[in-house]
Amino acid sequence: MQDLVNQIAAALRGMWKFRWPGLIAAWIVAVLAVVVVWRIPDQYEATARIYVDTDSILKPLMSGLAVQPNVEQQISMLSRTLISRPNLEKLIRMADLDLKNQSKADQEALVERLQKDIKLQTAGGLNLYSMSYRDTEPEKAKRVVQSLVSIFVESGLGASRKDTDSAKTFLAEQIKQFEAKLEESEARMKEFRLRNIEASGADGRDAATRVAELTQQFQQAQLLLREAENARDAAKKQLAEESGQTQSLAVRSLLQESEVSVATPEIDARIELQKRNLDGLLQRYTDQHPDVVQTRRLLAELEAQKAREVVELRKTAIARAAGTGPAAGPAASLAQQELQRMVAASEVQVAALRARVNEYGGRLAMARNSLKTAPQLEAEAAQLNRDYEVTKKNYQDLVARRQAAVMSGELDVASGVADFRLIDPPRVSPKAVAPNRLVLFPLAFVVALGAGAAFAFAASQLRPTFGHPDDLRAGTGLPLLGVVSAVVSDVERRRERASMFRFVAAFGSLVGLFAAGMIALVALNRYGA
Repeated sequence: MQDLVNQIAAALRGMWKFRWPGLIAAWIVAVLAVVVVWRIPDQYEATARIYVDTDSILKPLMSGLAVQPNVEQQISMLSRTLISRPNLEKLIRMADLDLKNQSKADQEALVERLQKDIKLQTAGGLNLYSMSYRDTEPEKAKRVVQSLVSIFVESGLGASRKDTDSAKTFLAEQIKQFEAKLEESEARMKEFRLRNIEASGADGRDAATRVAELTQQFQQAQLLLREAENARDAAKKQLAEESGQTQSLAVRSLLQESEVSVATPEIDARIELQKRNLDGLLQRYTDQHPDVVQTRRLLAELEAQKAREVVELRKTAIARAAGTGPAAGPAASLAQQELQRMVAASEVQVAALRARVNEYGGRLAMARNSLKTAPQLEAEAAQLNRDYEVTKKNYQDLVARRQAAVMSGELDVASGVADFRLIDPPRVSPKAVAPNRLVLFPLAFVVALGAGAAFAFAASQLRPTFGHPDDLRAGTGLPLLGVVSAVVSDVERRRERASMFRFVAAFGSLVGLFAAGMIALVALNRYGA
């Protein structure tokens, strides 16, 4: 530790010997530093603050109906990519910064300087952004910030609208393609149905179901036919028994000569029954259906039979009234006539049921034959229906998405999903914000003192001297036998004091110069424009 102290003391003694060269070096450096600091151009800062409001009242109302973009993410990405080369080139044109550019190199240098000098950062909030730029010309700095604000707002609005337009264009193209596919599927289904119209049922049921239904109808028709044949046979047997017996008939009343009334209640009842049956068949089948045709034929036969019986009964009644007809006879028995009518009706019903059985039999045979090709047709129909349903679903989904995109675009135009609010318009500080000469002047003073001390130390090392016996002993490594003291006269003392006074005055003037400069700077910053 003592050696270190001795070395420091020896260095200080050597520097003191070269104090005047060091002070001159400090003066030179101080003057140069003051000139450099003073000639640094003033920098004026233009700033602006923008708030992006993403909480629109229509946003929750349109949830589920319109596409809700992630506005916060878009704004965050926009703030990161705002100082891009295309935007900076646009900014240069808007702020007229390219008027002094003479070459492409100047343009590139200007773009790089703007990328470095423009500051964009969040200002205490998630959607609050601060923009700043410094330049030696206040108006130029303000134009740059104003142009930057315009680009920020236009980019935020234009990006959303551009995305919406792109989405609508893409969806329109896809809808057109799926519409063509849907028309092709419908055409294939139409062609398939026309080609297999005979094999497919009108109600759309499969072949196995139709065979089961036709089998049930065929068996029911056979059962009805057997019942009708049994009823016919019973009526014939009873008629045969009735014909063998002799019945006397008494005329209970004579018809009036002026008007003869004839009634056929049995035939009327059967005609009414067949009419109701015909109405029921027409509600289920067409006019060409075999049951409808057979019922109409039976109805026509009953009406013809009624007409014939009415004529015969009128003739008999008129003859009896005149006294010319037979009084009684087995042929005129009402019971026999009723039995004959029952047999005739049974014959007609049997014929109708036999026709129905034959028709159902033919249909059942055709349905059973169609079972051989039914699986292939049903598989092909299922494939066509499946393709059609898939295409139709995709088409409907695309139409719904296009409508959502249209509503999103209209929502953006109507209310603005993101509202850009200029909190602080672009303004320039009235005073220069850089350089901070209050800091640079003391730093220049420290640099000048350091330069003077460094110069004195370097000179002491280049021309070393020994100011103490210990320094001589350490420097030569030889033993020191003695020390001879110098006798200083009064003239030398006065000369030494005068030299010290001049040194202190020169150093004090240096310190006073920096102090005066600091006072002047403080006064300018406080009272200056």
